[in-house]
Amino acid sequence: MSIAENLADILARIDAARKAAIKPAAATQLVAVSKTVPEAGIREALAAGQRLFGENRVQEAQGKYPELKQEFPDIQLHLIGLLQTNKVKDAAALFDVIQTLDRPKLADALADARDKSGRSPRLFLQVNTGEEPQKAGVLPREAAALIAHARKLELPLEGLMCIPPVDDDAAPHFAFLAKLARDHGLTYLSMGMSGDFELAVKFGATHVRVGTAVFGARRKDQEITT
Repeated sequence: MSIAENLADILARIDAARKAAIKPAAATQLVAVSKTVPEAGIREALAAGQRLFGENRVQEAQGKYPELKQEFPDIQLHLIGLLQTNKVKDAAALFDVIQTLDRPKLADALADARDKSGRSPRLFLQVNTGEEPQKAGVLPREAAALIAHARKLELPLEGLMCIPPVDDDAAPHFAFLAKLARDHGLTYLSMGMSGDFELAVKFGATHVRVGTAVFGARRKDQEITT
């Protein structure tokens, strides 16, 4: 299937999942994850009408998106990978949304970048719902304090993001994230990837992050090093 056909299929599956859900979000947006995808593949998605994209690395996104965003001003670019504090200035200049706020030091750096540049991407808090030591994200028990810290800094914190453990049932993780968002008055929920986005929709996902199911399996010769 072509990228356009893949997009149409995924959007249809999102719509079906929303219809089957008891209480879906008001809308569910597809974030097409374009990490390691060359510009030609992104242009195919753009030609099919996709405008919301996700990237894992600041440096890789810098090599692909500045010109594309000039050509397509309605592109919305989300950072969905770990953000190092020394990359905050570059990330804030390029990305519209950063989904991976996960520590006070990063919140402080984002606030400092905002104060210097006047630009402040919208933010999601990444929660390590499985408390996996190898994975980024604030621990669930520390999430409330980080939300409060971001709000004290007057950062535009709007939602939560999670990546459940690979071998776990994702449903309890999605349910927990949805409750945490409700408890703290946060609007957006970024959860669900190629293998479980339909389940995430049923738990109220406002954003699903899908890469392989859009662009196909990534070959080594397609990978972009950064």
